Amino acid sequence: MNATPRTATTFSPPVMEARRWLDGVDFTDMPLINVSQAAPVDPPPLAMRHAMAKMIVEDDDTHLYGPVLGLPDLRAEVAAQWSNSYGGTITPENVAITSGCNQAFTAAISMLCAEGDEVILPVPYYFNHRMWLDMAGVTTVPLTPSDGLIPCVSEAAALITDKTRAIVLVTPNNPGGVEYPAATVRAFYDLAQGHNIALVIDETYRDFDSRTGAPHDLFTDPDWGDTLIQLYSFSKAYRLTGHRVGAMVASTPRLIEVEKFLDTVTICPNQLGQHAALWGMRNLGDWLAGERREILDRRAAIEEQFPRLAAKGWRLEGCGAYFAYLRHPFDMRSDALAQDLVKKVGVLTLPGTFFMPDGQGQQHLRVAFANVDRDGITALFDRLVAYTAR
Repeated sequence: MNATPRTATTFSPPVMEARRWLDGVDFTDMPLINVSQAAPVDPPPLAMRHAMAKMIVEDDDTHLYGPVLGLPDLRAEVAAQWSNSYGGTITPENVAITSGCNQAFTAAISMLCAEGDEVILPVPYYFNHRMWLDMAGVTTVPLTPSDGLIPCVSEAAALITDKTRAIVLVTPNNPGGVEYPAATVRAFYDLAQGHNIALVIDETYRDFDSRTGAPHDLFTDPDWGDTLIQLYSFSKAYRLTGHRVGAMVASTPRLIEVEKFLDTVTICPNQLGQHAALWGMRNLGDWLAGERREILDRRAAIEEQFPRLAAKGWRLEGCGAYFAYLRHPFDMRSDALAQDLVKKVGVLTLPGTFFMPDGQGQQHLRVAFANVDRDGITALFDRLVAYTAR
């Protein structure tokens, strides 16, 4: 009997599936409100694009192979800024630049796990994390969250076996939007440390955290590299989605192993994107602060508008970063509801079934509001309030 190909072990890309729900629907009278994808649709700011244009013409390195672990100046800038913001010691040798945060995750899992190993994922989880674990032959062990979508450390401890290699946290969370308290993050770190497994923290949305100061203190531990692996994305901060630039912060011995994976898959990250990310880190601090204020204002608009839906039986279970995670009141699966919303009220969102193990998530929808301003959020709620189930 033939073995199952790796790609056949997981599901189809959810965002692509959702886009197919638009086929054949006429949006002439009710323009589509697309809250399905958590990526900026606008290009980088004009000043960055001008700088990138100059790089293309004047910097030959933007067209050539570079170091597998990334541009040295960018690694050094990440190390310096992270050391300052987290209050710990991070060196350039602790930083790898990757082709987006998704690749950082795949590299981390490839370095940590063998086929048949286990990784604990709090649910609802980021679907690409689940997809890669499937394709790598690694078992996803779902961790059901407590109230407020905050995972429970004691429940995670009960899931650890001799096959467990890592616990993965995403904070601020995708899809739930919640910001994990620093004490929770520290407790998971202590748990992982005590069991000699890795704690992988995806902080793709760290720039849009509502809190001031460091979201956790893990980097202040002088031995953080024995346990912690942090992932990051420049795509959300500087709208560099098409240039695919992410980062991993880990111990130097772990990055030696990661380098093997990265060299085999992409050889080096996108050079223009790396130079642009470095330019952004050095020049766009005030601009990024403004982007954060705008996202936090949109979050506030969601919370202000939500009582209109609450009156109809909806619940807001999480809100933050780019996301609102909603519990709907209808007697229908969330994937069926999401498709019905497209047809009846011109709203494209993602169902909770995309973020949960099979058979779960039927009562939830994820709203990604990064590309919808206050007026758009009002229109979104107008349509959700007006919707009636089939």
